[in-house]
Amino acid sequence: MTSVFEPVRASWSRLPARVRQYGLATLVITLAALYPFYFDLLPGGVFPVVSIAVVMLIFVMMALGLNIVVGYAGLLDLGYVAFYAVGAYVAAWFASLHFDQVTFHFGSVGVQSDAPGIHISIWLVLIVAGIVTTVAGILIGLPTLRLRGDYLAIVTLGFGEIIPIFVLNSDEQGIGFDLTHGAFGINPIDSMGFGALSALGLPEVYRTSENRAELYFWTALGLVLFTVFCSVRLRDSRLGRAWIAIREDETAAAAMGVPLMRTKTWSYAIGAFFGGVAGCFYAVYKSGAFPSDFYFQFSVFLLCMVILGGMGSIWGVIAGAVILSWLDREGLAKIGSWIGDLSGQQVDVPKYAFGIYGAIIVTMMLLRPAGLIPERRHKIELEEGVHDTPFYDVQHEGTLTDRDPSDD
Repeated sequence: MTSVFEPVRASWSRLPARVRQYGLATLVITLAALYPFYFDLLPGGVFPVVSIAVVMLIFVMMALGLNIVVGYAGLLDLGYVAFYAVGAYVAAWFASLHFDQVTFHFGSVGVQSDAPGIHISIWLVLIVAGIVTTVAGILIGLPTLRLRGDYLAIVTLGFGEIIPIFVLNSDEQGIGFDLTHGAFGINPIDSMGFGALSALGLPEVYRTSENRAELYFWTALGLVLFTVFCSVRLRDSRLGRAWIAIREDETAAAAMGVPLMRTKTWSYAIGAFFGGVAGCFYAVYKSGAFPSDFYFQFSVFLLCMVILGGMGSIWGVIAGAVILSWLDREGLAKIGSWIGDLSGQQVDVPKYAFGIYGAIIVTMMLLRPAGLIPERRHKIELEEGVHDTPFYDVQHEGTLTDRDPSDD
């Protein structure tokens, strides 16, 4: 097998450094952007339809946001679903008929000018959702990030449970004011579009377009690329190096002058920003925000994506998010149908989804703990961490039994 790929590796190594650095990324981006055009030519049953691919890209964006918190700064966050919920309900509040007591329109498309409610352009709502969730990340992070390890995980888990309960009960019966419409959620949410810019060939409203899924796919891909760009720049920045220092040894980082509280709060806030934007976009794509979407398993699911791909690795997190989101949306159902065709007995594979995900993670921890595509620094940490001095040797280091006779 090595001899087969050796000419390819030799040819690749002869390419200019800049081509090797950006060539693979450019190829992947090009193939992703053209996916709606050649999807029908691919073998059926393996590759997702475009509408499912949109959801997969949203999961990729949320996983990349969580990777900033868990992979870069090393903070175990079990309540990331809270930011997704905040972003989704920001879209529901500022781009729907929910607050019918007022009538306010600013840049909205596909909505009658006299329609009640608040209707702001979805492009602006995405920015507002990011800002609101950033503030929410700071407010949640300030009292919790003083903790470490398991204590931090438990507190973030608490916030992840508080937000869905609050959303579920924030209706007229719960707080006396219909803020979230309770268990029914808020729908419909306004669609994306370019309105007056449609004269330039851009779609006026995504909802009425024949290629709605394709338009949302390209928009989601643009958001993912923006998230990747920010993740790369943050990783290589002074702030990113401070996060990595905290991840490796928090005490040593503090001794070297890294402001722990401020640095960790930045990671929490920036991770929350991307989670909120992704939640807002997902609510717009679904045309609704529902409390049933904000369950604790969602946070664990995103964390599994980061662990599977490789904590701190951008390419790894993308791979882990694509694999697990495909399994969640249609992969397990297709596997069940394949098993049924072969055995003649129907098997409800999605019923055992979290058991399967758990088995995948356990297998990865045993065979490849650094992830599918590990980050270089994190891989070195894991490899060097298993070469400690045995306890017996520690006890006898420096004793007469360890001395070289020639030293006498």
